[in-house]
Amino acid sequence: MQPTEELQIRATRLLREGRVAEAIAAHKQLLEHNPDQPDTWFNFAYLQRCDRRFEDSLASYARAISLGVRDPEEAHLNRAAILSEHLGRGQQAKAELEKALAANEAFLPAWLNLGNLYEDWGQVEKARHAYERALDSAPNNARATARLAAIDTHFGRAADVVPRLRAAIANTSGADAAELGFALGEALDALGNYDEAFAAFQRANDAAREATTPEMRYKPEHGQELIDSLIRVFPLPAEARVAAEQPPIFICGMFRSGSTLAEQILGRHSQVISGGELDFLPVLVATEFQPYPETAVRLSTERLQELGAAYLEQINALHPKYQLITDKRPDNFLHIGLIKAMFPRAKIVHTRRHPLDNILSINAVYFHDNISYGFDLAETAHWYHQYIRLMHHWKAYYPESIHDFDYDAMVREPRLEISKLLDFCGLDWEEACLDPSGATGAVRTASVWQVRQPIHSRSSGRWRTYSKHLEGIKDLLEER
Repeated sequence: MQPTEELQIRATRLLREGRVAEAIAAHKQLLEHNPDQPDTWFNFAYLQRCDRRFEDSLASYARAISLGVRDPEEAHLNRAAILSEHLGRGQQAKAELEKALAANEAFLPAWLNLGNLYEDWGQVEKARHAYERALDSAPNNARATARLAAIDTHFGRAADVVPRLRAAIANTSGADAAELGFALGEALDALGNYDEAFAAFQRANDAAREATTPEMRYKPEHGQELIDSLIRVFPLPAEARVAAEQPPIFICGMFRSGSTLAEQILGRHSQVISGGELDFLPVLVATEFQPYPETAVRLSTERLQELGAAYLEQINALHPKYQLITDKRPDNFLHIGLIKAMFPRAKIVHTRRHPLDNILSINAVYFHDNISYGFDLAETAHWYHQYIRLMHHWKAYYPESIHDFDYDAMVREPRLEISKLLDFCGLDWEEACLDPSGATGAVRTASVWQVRQPIHSRSSGRWRTYSKHLEGIKDLLEER
């Protein structure tokens, strides 16, 4: 066997085993021996993406394409994902998806991603067209069917949606049944058929749980242990620190608690850029603080400052001329102690709403296994209780740094609540903050259509229409 053959076998094995650093080194050696292998460049690009070297990954995918890689649409799709998800370059992502479709007009993932991108931008007819083209390629595709149904429901055509979804669900199972089931629940809710809607959401959650591997399902004891350890470890011992340059405004709380609305309001201000759901902090936790949170205690002040600086470098790379930027990642409420250790001047906007509305809303959205506690109302209530415990802890130590942005108060008195929010952030009043037509850039959440509407109270108190189905959850919350 030739040395390059042995190296190829080793590189492939390392790639398959997910040993990223070693696989990168092996692929570098392969490319030194033969720089004209498009498949090697493609795999090298994938590994660079795993290693968060996004610009290098883009260049390697481009090299694979220029060398005639098989199925170039796959490389364009990966470039689009990097550009949209990690680098905030939506227009360039769109161009890559169009190149993918030029290479293969029936390429389903590109049509789905293009539809999603248009939804993020609020371009409804273009989103609809992309999903319809996806169905031309795959007539039974659950994602395209569900997204078209969600658009129709939002724009007043729920009655047309219900029979279509019922027929589609009859031939599906697992994740596809979940995708379609959540869309059906929303359509029935829009029609006021609340008992049927609740039943549809429950069946969808059952299908979602079934599609999730057992190790990824929510375990209440693990949730409680995590919160116990955060309360035990934080805050870190106080030491003199050099205050970092202007940190972001961190917006966090439970999912579906109004964080997208809070960010959109701030993003309409002339001095603020909406950063979206940045993954910088969770990645830092996953790479620098394991096991978390115990490792945080052993980090020196200097190391915390270095990590804070690294975080800000990533922000500056995305938005080099920002005055003030938001980091809207709801589950960063877990990391408020770490945020304050790295950025002593950081301000936290904590979004909240009525507990039953919040729990019900989580249970009515398909988060896949990213939010596994959402598959069951009792488990959602359990995690909600852990969240409340932790927020009480943070507020005891950082009362001046945390502002409660209450969704229910906001929809009752928007001018007053927006004024309080701007004051907390050190910003002057601007009338634009009240104007939903000034929605800022892409909206990459389940609230994609709602936040572009005028402020309304229809979602506040929604739980009352499901009151008889929530008696047990009300009892659980009161008990805790």
